[in-house]
Amino acid sequence: MIESVFRRYGPVAGLLVVLFLLLIAYLLAGAGEAGGLPPLDAPRVLILFAVGVFAGVLGGLLGVGGATIMLPIMYFYLGFPETIAIGTGLFVVIFTSLSGAYGHVSRRNADLAVAKWLALGGIAGVIAGSWLFTLLAGETGLLGLILGIVFLVPAIQMIREGLFQREPARGYAVGADRPAWAVPGFGLVVGVLTGVTGLGGGYALVPGLIYIFGVPVYVTMGTSLAALIPMAVIGGGIKVVQGFVAVGAGLILALGSVLGAQIGAATIRRFSPEILKLIFGLYFAYAAIRFIAEYFGVALP
Repeated sequence: MIESVFRRYGPVAGLLVVLFLLLIAYLLAGAGEAGGLPPLDAPRVLILFAVGVFAGVLGGLLGVGGATIMLPIMYFYLGFPETIAIGTGLFVVIFTSLSGAYGHVSRRNADLAVAKWLALGGIAGVIAGSWLFTLLAGETGLLGLILGIVFLVPAIQMIREGLFQREPARGYAVGADRPAWAVPGFGLVVGVLTGVTGLGGGYALVPGLIYIFGVPVYVTMGTSLAALIPMAVIGGGIKVVQGFVAVGAGLILALGSVLGAQIGAATIRRFSPEILKLIFGLYFAYAAIRFIAEYFGVALP
């Protein structure tokens, strides 16, 4: 019993300890946040941690990195510049995906072979996307408008199926009726979007795996998070080097997200596939509408 608990939660506890020590060292070194960034006072620290937990729960439950939650709160409510919010969100996705993917893999809710091919394409894509980010920093609103319009389609589909259809139990063979390059090619596209927008990519991976490749809902969430790990590591690392990460705020968010992702991964089987589709569809619709509204200068909560 003890050995089983340690095997399931030991690595996560180790990750939390490392993050906490890094945060303490960062604060004791007097680094604080760079000039022009909001100070890490007590209210902001508590808000960042709570946001991290919430984003992590969504990450573990829905197979996303949670950046669509963290980014707008950092930008609209906590006063971080947009580019810093984008970079910090992607930095935190590293830890959300690590924790969530481990939680799903330990419960056999992931297809690691599919995740590997997605990640291979995604790595190339996130490098290209991070380069494009430096060129399109002033045009992210237009990209957001395009993403928002495109993402409304799977959002509406998932909400409809969540409300009115039941998912039949079935086997699946990813790519059986697709060309060999389809899975890594899809990963490449998601990687480019990840590098440009700073969002983890789960918002595209999850509906793509369900509707393009026919992966069952439960397996999709863990597969998405596992594929996000290398994309987030490379994309987040590049953002750190480029100076687009508020390290202190990112570490606080990461502590919360690691905890939250475990909660999401542990509770996913308590929900039916239809409920998961409905939840993700609503979440996805919110993200899409928010992209569109931001382009027209409308701030949504």
